[in-house]
Amino acid sequence: MSDAVLTISSKNYSSWSLRGWLLCKMAGLEFVEEVVPVDDPASRAELLLLSPSILAPCLTHEGIRIWDTLAIAEYLNEVKPCAGLLPKDRAARARCRSICGEMHSGFSNLRSALPMNLKARRSGFKIWSGAQADIDRITTIWRECSAVYHGPHLFGAASMADAMYAPVVTRFLTYDVHLDDACAQYRDRIMALPEMVEWYGAAMQEPDQLEELEMEF
Repeated sequence: MSDAVLTISSKNYSSWSLRGWLLCKMAGLEFVEEVVPVDDPASRAELLLLSPSILAPCLTHEGIRIWDTLAIAEYLNEVKPCAGLLPKDRAARARCRSICGEMHSGFSNLRSALPMNLKARRSGFKIWSGAQADIDRITTIWRECSAVYHGPHLFGAASMADAMYAPVVTRFLTYDVHLDDACAQYRDRIMALPEMVEWYGAAMQEPDQLEELEMEF
């Protein structure tokens, strides 16, 4: 039996739950999923971007409770150092932490204008200038990492940065965001990861909740 429990929210709507889940999968940590219902008040507030949630994702491991996604990433890097969640090179580690932190605390225009919804496809979606600026910054990060570390992932091998940016990949698909060839190839590689295929399949089985959430928002 696993001694780790990962509490998550909706697989269709919760970007932070996806990040925490991917980090645990990438680290090779055996864990049991505990799902907070979408109608839980704290969970709904997180999905509506009204407040942060300490409920999801939350990792409980060997009696230790970690609820911030970056804290989960750093903790997993400590307990599973061979997984390579952070690059070996010091400069690469610093850059990885920097772009993870940027995703963790920034891109608020993108989050509010293009909420995560794996089931939806918004062909021809009109992106306003604030969200486009966030998209431009993200794609710049992807291109710079590709130029320096030569892929296939942001730092060569899969790292915590790929987990942090994976929900953005899904948003770009949902809202029909035009990408150059290099960024489109990175998007497709992330979506083809077995972990992403597993998550996506589970998300498709969830009942639809977005209309109700949008009405409340």
